[in-house]
Amino acid sequence: MNSPILQLLVLAGIAVFLILRLRSVLGTREGFEKPRSTTPEPATPDRRNSFEVIEGGPDPDIVDHVPEDSPAAGALARMKQLETSFNVGEFLSGARGAYEMILMGFEKGDMADIKPFLSPEVYESFAFVVNDREAKGLTVQAEFVGVKEMSLVDAELDDATQEAELTVRFMGQLTYSVRDRAGEIIEGDQNAIKTQRDVWTFARKLGSDDPNWQLVATGE
Repeated sequence: MNSPILQLLVLAGIAVFLILRLRSVLGTREGFEKPRSTTPEPATPDRRNSFEVIEGGPDPDIVDHVPEDSPAAGALARMKQLETSFNVGEFLSGARGAYEMILMGFEKGDMADIKPFLSPEVYESFAFVVNDREAKGLTVQAEFVGVKEMSLVDAELDDATQEAELTVRFMGQLTYSVRDRAGEIIEGDQNAIKTQRDVWTFARKLGSDDPNWQLVATGE
């Protein structure tokens, strides 16, 4: 064998050795390997910033005014089922205005203006006091200052008649004085603010065409 051929065989053997050596060091890529992707993976939602809205929880329009598991809360819930437009917060707002109107109508003797908002029994008791004052020549001077506090005390519903009753406690403030026939002040002080506490019960038949609640009972 001549020298050129021998050299060629030696070089070929060295090349094969180097190729096998590289394969053992670098390894090979098999067909089932996942190729490297240049497309970014979609972002995984951050669970810390997500939340689930739970429906069917307590009605804040009810539990803001009475304890959640109280009979009053149950009565209010049934009222809202019978009359979907009924709202406790709106009722209390109206009761605040009714308190001022009825109280001032009574103190000033303007019974005709407040009669539609009184039950027959309450109207008779108010009218008796007003008539008695007039018979004695007494005059009341009163100015409403405002409602310092108010809260819903109780709620009841007669499921048979759909008659609802809501009892509200008021702490009203007004200036008040009583003068006799001669104009002398015999009670109160027109320059002082009087705080008056009242517990009133309003009633109405739910579902009726008349939206007005009537004052059916008073107390302290």
